[in-house]
Amino acid sequence: MKQHPVNNKKTALSDTEAKELLEKFGIVLAPERFVHQDTEVAIAARDIGFPVVVKGVGANLLHKTERGLVHLNLFDAQSVENAVQAITSEAADELDGFLIQPQIEGRREFVTGLFQDDQFGPVIMFGLGGVFTEAFSDVAFRLAPLTETDAAEMMEEIRGNVLLGDFRGEKAADREGLIQTLLGLSRIGTQHPEISEIDLNPLLVDPQGRVWAVDALVLAGGRPVKSDFLPPISPDAIGSLFYPKSIAMVGASAQLGKWGHFLMINTISGGFKGRLYPVNPKGGTLIGRNVYRSVAEIPDEIDLAVVTIPADKVLQLIPQFREKGIRNMLLITSGFSETGDHGRQLEKDLVKAAQQAGILVLGPNTMGIANPHHNLYCTGSPVMPHPGSTAMVAQSGNMGIQLLAFAEQQGIGIRAFCGSGNEAMMTIEDYLDGFEVDSLTRTVILYIESVKNGRRFFEGARRVGRKKPIVLLKGGRSKAGNRAAASHTGAMTSDIQIFDAVCRQAGIVRAEKPMDLLDLAAAFSSLPLPEGNRAAIVTLGGGWGVVTADLCAEFGLDVPELSAELIAKMDAMLPAYWSRSNPIDLVGDRDPSIPMTALAALAKWDGCDGVINLGILGRRIMVERFGAAVLREDPAYSPEVIETTNKHFIEFEKNYIEHIVRLMDQYKKPIFGVSLLPDENNQTLYRVAGSPFKGVFYPTPERAVKAFAKMVEYRGFLKR
Repeated sequence: MKQHPVNNKKTALSDTEAKELLEKFGIVLAPERFVHQDTEVAIAARDIGFPVVVKGVGANLLHKTERGLVHLNLFDAQSVENAVQAITSEAADELDGFLIQPQIEGRREFVTGLFQDDQFGPVIMFGLGGVFTEAFSDVAFRLAPLTETDAAEMMEEIRGNVLLGDFRGEKAADREGLIQTLLGLSRIGTQHPEISEIDLNPLLVDPQGRVWAVDALVLAGGRPVKSDFLPPISPDAIGSLFYPKSIAMVGASAQLGKWGHFLMINTISGGFKGRLYPVNPKGGTLIGRNVYRSVAEIPDEIDLAVVTIPADKVLQLIPQFREKGIRNMLLITSGFSETGDHGRQLEKDLVKAAQQAGILVLGPNTMGIANPHHNLYCTGSPVMPHPGSTAMVAQSGNMGIQLLAFAEQQGIGIRAFCGSGNEAMMTIEDYLDGFEVDSLTRTVILYIESVKNGRRFFEGARRVGRKKPIVLLKGGRSKAGNRAAASHTGAMTSDIQIFDAVCRQAGIVRAEKPMDLLDLAAAFSSLPLPEGNRAAIVTLGGGWGVVTADLCAEFGLDVPELSAELIAKMDAMLPAYWSRSNPIDLVGDRDPSIPMTALAALAKWDGCDGVINLGILGRRIMVERFGAAVLREDPAYSPEVIETTNKHFIEFEKNYIEHIVRLMDQYKKPIFGVSLLPDENNQTLYRVAGSPFKGVFYPTPERAVKAFAKMVEYRGFLKR
């Protein structure tokens, strides 16, 4: 295959070679003829039939339109001659010949192509084409290999997808032809890794809907896909790290505020049932325990060494750990790749030595780990959430600890937590492999800024996502965020558009804000998945219902009209002026049986896929505050009367939560709650004995609607 140099990395295939390659994979370009001599152009144009397009062709003439080397709508021999002269004058010695094509009429232009991403390998692109491609950046991406579903989704994803349908008297574009073009590019990407880029721009859609590729640029060579990846870590090895029976705290300290002190305190106060051995060359005692001068002095076997000594001393520990038989190291210490070249080299040397010694290193530069199922809270902050089914990995330890604190406050159970740090040996990809086989993990939460092995991350996430939802927040989305992420983790993030496409293709549920992570974890771990996007809404106040209906429309949820049967049921128990529509406004009725009955009727209704209830939970707070005011100002009421009223509302809310959970048990539809008022006792999750589901209540309608919409999105992925 002949290749023409473009720069010192990439070479361009000739137009003829590019056409042959594309046609081999079912991608047909518009009819054309290539001629070498300017005297042959007019003859070729007459053979093809006017009007025609004439293009200048040369090894280095890659962007013909910008150079003025493409002349359109040539209706006669004279206009062809004029075009030839203009092309010859502009291209001069770079000109190898001319391409003549029939003038294809089409007001709709698209673009598609292929490129090799350093992290993820072959990527296919589709979007709005022509001269506006870069201006509007209305494009969609998917990793190769594509399925037909992937290709169809790409076309629907762009904002300009209306141009693919019937448009101003012109027929809809040939979608099947477009899908086959995308699949052909996908096959090239997987079978010919030497092809670095393909650009088909524009793809013209004619009035009959036929799609024509009228220009193609094919480049070979360039920077190879990254291949120096870390070897995978087995899930069993990771699991052993989170279930130690004995821990050596290397760098233990008596000084308040030092890592070697508060890690000891947090681990002990968290109720760790195993053996804990402080290690410090000074010896002595610490927190009532004998301090060993080295790990060699410890009389028992050690499952995990937690290391907090300075970075330049860590490498010296490897021979000691090997001699002692320590196979797991939690390296809290910073000062490695996140600090620059010296730190990167120090980290490489450490990894090499640890691999040779058979020692698994988690970190460095981590805030620690937690496994509530093992009473292990070895983290940099005293946060101790309940055992649960949500596994969490954060590349920012501070972010992870804040999320753990919120989980503890809101009653969200945690399977395990890891601040993955610099991921010198154990990466996000390794954790995904572990989540896939861990029976206690039902939901996965990730905060990431970069991935070490993009293709492995994609494939692992797609496997895990088919079994349990992955909720992910990506740091480094903006240019400023990219810089911060690089300085924070020592690794550059991939292009965010590609990463977004990876998430869509793998079924990853994207979070936009940190709090979304826990909101979505609460929903996915506690509610049944909705079968569709139809929302029924019941509210104690009309305004909330209107706002929630608007939010549903914004997030792609449908708010269907109520059935005649449902309206009749509500008529029988609500005043005549109730809304008689979805949302159902309970008009502030104080009868506790009414919200119970309304909720049950909506859960049973086959016209909805989930229910949102607003303002029914949380009334006890208002009643308590009013009761306190009555006791202060109105001596006619005794504390016993007020206390009885308060107990009545507390009992109602307990019964209401149990009612919600039983309805989910029966109808397998999610029920999302929004509290009327929050207080210090409010939680997101409320457990009910004997059920896998929980009551879920958010502080705002937006958070409830967003959780509903994200669950619908994930259900759509599973159905695909």
